[in-house]
Amino acid sequence: MGTRVVEVDWSRRGGYMHRKHGITTRMASEALDDPDRVMLDPDPSSKSGESVRVIGYSPTATDLVTIITLDYEGTTHGVNGWLSNDLDRRRYREGRA
Repeated sequence: MGTRVVEVDWSRRGGYMHRKHGITTRMASEALDDPDRVMLDPDPSSKSGESVRVIGYSPTATDLVTIITLDYEGTTHGVNGWLSNDLDRRRYREGRA
C-alpha cells in the first residue's frame, strides 16, 4: 500500500491509548507505516461509519497493532490502538478485509 501520506495527530488520545492498551504513538506510527498494512475504510466496527481501521506490524511492539483514526476538519486524528485480535490478524494475513 505504500507509505502513509498523512500525519496522525495523537495529541488528544495518545495518552489514553498508552494507558488503556500499552500502545505508544511510536508503535501506532510504525503500524500505519507498514507497507503490508491493511486498511478498512470505513472501520466495520464503527457506529458512525466515519473511522478507519488500520492493521499493521510494529517492530517496537514486535506484533500486529490495530489502529483507529478519524478525519475531522482536515486533520487525521488517532483515536485508539491495541494489539490485534484474531480477526484482525486473519485480515492482515489475507491482505484484505
